[in-house]
Amino acid sequence: MKDEKAAPPGAETDLGRAGTTVKDGVIRSLRGLNEIEADIVSLVRNTVADSLKMTADVTTMSLGLTSEVVKGAIRATEEVGTGLMLSAKSVTKGVIMGVGDVGGDVVAVASQTVKGAVKGASDVGADVSLVARRAVDGAIEAGREVGANVEEVAKVAVGGAVEAAGSIGATALRAVREMLVGVVEGMREVAGAALPARARNEPRRAPDKKPPGTTPKAGPARGERRTTPKTR
Repeated sequence: MKDEKAAPPGAETDLGRAGTTVKDGVIRSLRGLNEIEADIVSLVRNTVADSLKMTADVTTMSLGLTSEVVKGAIRATEEVGTGLMLSAKSVTKGVIMGVGDVGGDVVAVASQTVKGAVKGASDVGADVSLVARRAVDGAIEAGREVGANVEEVAKVAVGGAVEAAGSIGATALRAVREMLVGVVEGMREVAGAALPARARNEPRRAPDKKPPGTTPKAGPARGERRTTPKTR
């Protein structure tokens, strides 16, 4: 049996250096992605807030503006050829925070924004379920940061995603429902309202039945003492 050839001097050092180089590069890329997401949130938030400051009917205007902002984001990803997965969360978050800055209805806007993102994903051939998840995550984060009722925001966001997916088709609806189950875990009232089919399909446990002819033993009446027979 031939002895294995020993690694040339410095080989282990080169391997360690390669691992460190990759690690540092990934860290820089991830930090860059975080900065990109933060920039998109800031851009969308400021654009929405500045636009709504010029109108008296914030509620009506915010719904129409939301639709246009989402369409603009989708058109941008079409031109670049990628980025919808990344921008879906940031755009949703930015829209809701911008509406919140001017005192608008963030709950209604959360639903509208998520619907637009899901439909837009279908239009450009993106993964509808992943975009839905990203948009819902963005809505929940925004609701938390603006001090809204997070459970209510989650409820309407999930409901909006499911509704939009249902208008696309049965396959999209099933994929979105499965993807969003994890979002509502631990929030029973949200899960029951947004995903009722799951709750209805769970089997109910039948109550325990006692054998026929058995009756519960009666305890001593109030004020009486329990006595035990004496043994000789």
